[in-house]
Amino acid sequence: MMSPRLVAVGGPAKGQVFLLAADRVFVGRAPGNQVSIPDPSVSRRHCAIEREPPGRFRIRDLNSRNGTFVRDLPVKERWLEHGDEIRLGDCMLVFLLGEAEEEAGPSAVRWRDARCDERTLIRLRREDSVYLKPEELLGSPAPAVRPARALAALLKISAALSSGGGLEALAQRLLELTAEVVPAGRGAVLLMPPGVREPAAAFCWSRGAPPAEPPWISSAFVERAFQEGVAVLSNNVAVEPVAGAPEEPPGPRVSSVLAAPLFSGDQTLGVIYLDSTDPRVCFDQEHLQLLSAVGALSGPALENARRLEWLEAENRRLHAEITLEHDMVGESPRMAEVYAFIAKAAPTDSTVLLSGESGTGKELVARAIHRNSPRAGRPFVAINCAALTETLLESELFGHEKGAFTGAIVQKKGKLEVADGGSVFLDEVGEIPLAFQSKLLRVLQEREFERVGGTRPIKVDIRLIAATNRDLRQAARQGAFRQDLYYRLNVVALTLPPLRARREDISLLASYFAVKYSKRAKRRLTGISAAARACLTEYDWPGNVRELENAIERAVVLGSADLILPEDLPEALLEAAPAAYVPAGNYHEALRRQKKELVLKALEQARGNFTEAAQALGVHPNYLHRLVSNLDLRAALKKLAG
Repeated sequence: MMSPRLVAVGGPAKGQVFLLAADRVFVGRAPGNQVSIPDPSVSRRHCAIEREPPGRFRIRDLNSRNGTFVRDLPVKERWLEHGDEIRLGDCMLVFLLGEAEEEAGPSAVRWRDARCDERTLIRLRREDSVYLKPEELLGSPAPAVRPARALAALLKISAALSSGGGLEALAQRLLELTAEVVPAGRGAVLLMPPGVREPAAAFCWSRGAPPAEPPWISSAFVERAFQEGVAVLSNNVAVEPVAGAPEEPPGPRVSSVLAAPLFSGDQTLGVIYLDSTDPRVCFDQEHLQLLSAVGALSGPALENARRLEWLEAENRRLHAEITLEHDMVGESPRMAEVYAFIAKAAPTDSTVLLSGESGTGKELVARAIHRNSPRAGRPFVAINCAALTETLLESELFGHEKGAFTGAIVQKKGKLEVADGGSVFLDEVGEIPLAFQSKLLRVLQEREFERVGGTRPIKVDIRLIAATNRDLRQAARQGAFRQDLYYRLNVVALTLPPLRARREDISLLASYFAVKYSKRAKRRLTGISAAARACLTEYDWPGNVRELENAIERAVVLGSADLILPEDLPEALLEAAPAAYVPAGNYHEALRRQKKELVLKALEQARGNFTEAAQALGVHPNYLHRLVSNLDLRAALKKLAG
């Protein structure tokens, strides 16, 4: 069974395979890590992959500078699934479970050691294969009939390789056509990752009948062909059992072996192996020449077939995946509650009311509900109710008939009609004028409306998702919002947490936005400094995720270092940050100190009266309270009062 592994598919480590043999594997730039990636965009100890029973794997970010991304989303901790893409800086890795290879259908093999007389062992380099150099073929001392048979077999093999087909069928056809010229009794195509003894895929063949059991393969010849990149031949084979391996049953012993590397460009993909137990059969140099040419010709086709099968399997896996689809970033307990709500609400057609402060991601939740619902293939139509007057809102939702009002020169379908079969998202629903609320209530009750200027009722099948940053219950009590409409909207409700209530997610979001805007600005970043992350975490974010996104974009655009530093962040964040994280000996430190002195002096002169002090400073009293909190002046004020 193949061990779980990481395959580097992008970045400086591209092409390398890292086995996850230990229960905990550290990944990073430092040489001491089990998975060492010498790339400056990767932290010295970037992340850890831990095996937990029963055979599951969890990835943990180790406070890396630029974050650990799984499927393009930053994570602190996450269970890994077969085929997950992991991005660390500029390096892209794919996590593969060993069991997935077995499901693909190739045969297993059993290894045995084999000794051969080095004096009789024949080696052939690819550049010395006469069948890859037609100009030298005419000068070959071999009888004329044998090159003709070999060339005919190579022609058939080339035709088979160009005809496509699955990897297993291609490997079987390759062995069968080769055996028409080479008198082998058994054979195998072994595809092997770099530095790994066990094949990732093995396709076996036996003359006359399919092998009843996995064949015994002489490991010494396979390893020599794979590691040295040369074809080998021996007619003097002595077999020894592999230590710890099951004993080979009695029967005919291998007397002759051929093995040749499979090449794709300069990369060795694996080995094509042939042997014979018939003592009357002796392989010769002509057979070695042919097998060397077969390995060079068939490698690219086998590699393409393998990649195609992997892509098809990954496509099936993604389509069959039942995990929640969303574009949100966060692993905190509060976000786990949000994901659980989406999973429960999405399969239904119930009306959903999303509440929360501006910038908390209400539209992202609405889109996630739609994407995970049976309506996912139908339209998702979003309408900002606060941006439209009552007249425009009615026309936008219901549409209008030609001539319904001045400027209505053609008939227009409304958003509700366009969204038939899908979902309608009413953002800022609390801003809908009272006069229009009764019309919306009828639509919710009857799923029916009339276009402006029309008389024919139009039936629609829609799911309604509404969002607001207002307290609709309080507004309904005060008469600013219809109570019956509120109760019709408030079927399944969720209040999204503000960013300050899930500070664990601030660092993840910052990493996500840093990568996003560094790509847009075409600026290379190696991450966010620890001091800058502390500033981000300490701030209360009244504007929530939207404010954080703007702060990171500003830092990326205006910063000049490889890291995002505290001085790249907006001034409001530095005011709120602990003194230990404010850059020392620079403009920000001096500005912070000056602000403290001004605020304390104004409050001292006003004898602690915030209103008078705010008036003297020319700021609002609420802003003064925030300054006192952000600048950590409570203790100093107590001393003044004492």
